[in-house]
Amino acid sequence: MAYDISYLSLKTLIGPVSRATEVSARLDERLARSPVRDGFVERQHFADAAAALWLAGELVHVEDLVLHDAHMDIRTPTHELTRAHAVLRTRRRIFAQKPDWALSRDGLLALTGRGGAMSPSAQKSREGQGVPAASATEADGRDDAEDDLLAEEFAEIDAVLARSSKILSGADVPARKEETSRRWNEEVRLAEWQAVIAETRDLPVVLRGAILLEAWSDIEVLQHGAWLGPLLVAALLRQEGIGANHLASLHLGAKNIPRERRRARNRSDRLLACLDGIHDAALAGLKEHDRLTMAKGQIERRLRERRASSKLPDLVELAMSRPLVSAAMIQDRLKVTKQGALNLVGELGLREMTGRGRFRAWGIV
Repeated sequence: MAYDISYLSLKTLIGPVSRATEVSARLDERLARSPVRDGFVERQHFADAAAALWLAGELVHVEDLVLHDAHMDIRTPTHELTRAHAVLRTRRRIFAQKPDWALSRDGLLALTGRGGAMSPSAQKSREGQGVPAASATEADGRDDAEDDLLAEEFAEIDAVLARSSKILSGADVPARKEETSRRWNEEVRLAEWQAVIAETRDLPVVLRGAILLEAWSDIEVLQHGAWLGPLLVAALLRQEGIGANHLASLHLGAKNIPRERRRARNRSDRLLACLDGIHDAALAGLKEHDRLTMAKGQIERRLRERRASSKLPDLVELAMSRPLVSAAMIQDRLKVTKQGALNLVGELGLREMTGRGRFRAWGIV
């Protein structure tokens, strides 16, 4: 096997593995019976998607991502925002499936864009021959794959534009290396990473996850989808029971790790950084869960003695499930007027998050 795990030193790793396992298990156990679990999971999807782009060197505001997801953009979406939304949709898709789906053959084919989406004309031809139409889940899968491909195409277009600008400015631009592009065999790299999955089967779950995180980065499995690796590792933690009630936000945890550690020359140092990232992701999750639980308790006190037809409980659920909400989102979800939405926000005491006079948004304090 090309990726060697014989270098592992249990004496060095046992402490970080134990700490990360304990915090991850505590978070999942707390979520198992939590009244804010659904809202917590949805918020983590947004936060982790934004963190994935941050790790790639791009800044995507969570506010823009929330509005883009609700089809209420206040400006033309950038390709970075499109990529962040692809991460968001992929997280939701993985969490909506069975725990063992993401790392199965079908799951990997779908998530890496190799599921073989069928053209509309071919689909009509199949239906005309009596073949049943694809299910809603399969259709959603094709949409996700198309979004991923669109994000990759945007990245390639940006690269071409940047190269063209350099040429026009008179700068020396090296010739394209077509041979290098052809040598990037993602099927072989993915098979190598899957071999690491099999090789680490008997190791502790968190240690196994850290090894797979480091291996994904070291092997560089996907040329334009480095963010998928942490999602697959989070799916593994869920499959093995350490994160059965949520999908670990490993991008969010990695943000707290200095780049010097994440990109260290020594593989053991990178592995320790991955373990600390898993630990920090779970620790941040515990803090966010406690904050949401406290906020929900405070808000629910304001709902006492409200009439049964009040829209406030619906607004509470909406605000708990999103990092922020806009007046348009409240109008659309609760079927009220704009002034009615503003009145509900005032009654609930939500905090204004943008500091702007227009396109305002509110969130849980």
